[in-house]
Amino acid sequence: MSSTLGAKNGTWRNWGGNVTARPAREVAPASVEELAAAVRRAAEDGLTVKAVGTGHSFTSIAATDGVLIRPQLLTGIRGIDRDAMTVTVESGTPLKRLNMALAREGLSLTNMGDIMEQTVSGAVSTGTHGTGRESASIAAQIKGLELVTADGSVLTCSAKENPEVFAAARIGLGALGIVTAITFAVEPVFLLTAREEPMPLDRVLADFDQLWAENEHFEFYWFPHTGSTTTKRNNRSAGPERPVSPVKGWLEDELISNGVFQAANWVGRAVPATIPAIARISSKALSARTYTDIPYKVYTSPRRVRFVEMEYAVPRAAVTGALRELKAMIDRSGLRVSFPVEVRTAPADDITLSTASGRDSAYIAVHMFRGTPYQRYFTAAERILTAHEGRPHWGKIHTRDAEYLAGVYPRFGEFTALRNRLDPDRRFQNDYLRRVLGQ
Repeated sequence: MSSTLGAKNGTWRNWGGNVTARPAREVAPASVEELAAAVRRAAEDGLTVKAVGTGHSFTSIAATDGVLIRPQLLTGIRGIDRDAMTVTVESGTPLKRLNMALAREGLSLTNMGDIMEQTVSGAVSTGTHGTGRESASIAAQIKGLELVTADGSVLTCSAKENPEVFAAARIGLGALGIVTAITFAVEPVFLLTAREEPMPLDRVLADFDQLWAENEHFEFYWFPHTGSTTTKRNNRSAGPERPVSPVKGWLEDELISNGVFQAANWVGRAVPATIPAIARISSKALSARTYTDIPYKVYTSPRRVRFVEMEYAVPRAAVTGALRELKAMIDRSGLRVSFPVEVRTAPADDITLSTASGRDSAYIAVHMFRGTPYQRYFTAAERILTAHEGRPHWGKIHTRDAEYLAGVYPRFGEFTALRNRLDPDRRFQNDYLRRVLGQ
């Protein structure tokens, strides 16, 4: 599921297939020293530098025509500190490998997003998150960071050491330096009971505050052209472990959620008029189920159907109103939307450019099957979400610029001032950062 680089013409492509780049050269450093040397050499050659993980961002945040840094050799756990309850991991480590390694050690992250293919640094740099009443994004679980800055020096930061860098670099967009190691808070592995069940959209919206308050992790998927949702509640459990059986798991997570869904999307792409009928079937395809397992097996699921996505964080109090507007827009627009709309929440955090920075947030994510025109749908959705002071996910499609973002992020100027100090020559600049952070 990673991004690809065609050796013949040196073109890099992201997972969603909507971003390509042609770097001048590619480097896969095997150590922090080699990475620092690559940054210094780029400066001598007058080239910009970008690190890229698995290419799971739908924006061009990692694209470059300069030096492309591949972190696949910077992987593995550097150390586990059981007194401090932290793990330090190399930046190129895939979340999947981190989760499995932690589980073997009887440890777990507190919360995570719904896929685990990304590298740890790619995930945190773009603000990847799951859903949680009290527990926030993956970046909010960071206790320390190591990064190579524009002059090739290695900077470490934490709440005590370089705290102003720590406040910003946990979600640094690749603008402050190249992250080489991350120290995460961990806890003893625990069990979660997941309860998945269909629920009418009207009821979810009417009871949203209660569903949020009563569950540690609540999320739902609404199927456009229907009044149906699939809800998911994850709560800590004393056990016993009752995982999804392999056969049922294959049937529901692979065949229905990926295989049949893929086929349905092919039909919908070819004949858009069939989409509302397909949506009605899709919304009823998954039956209710309850299972208990270790966190990463509950939080994450395979995503093999390729799509493009836009996601906005709105103040939590605004979510039901925004969704009603989104539904009304789809119903009157003549749009045909085959992918469900995903809704999650996060508590306020203290990270400078986190989508939940300083405010309790809810996330509304819209998707389109890869290869179908998405602009009209995303533009109309974006108009609704920005009217609620929405903040776009840094790794997902949006059209916002620095002027808009400065208005919805009270600490925006703090981030850009730090960037001026750490990267005055814009060694880590690209077109995306030019748009979202300004010159």
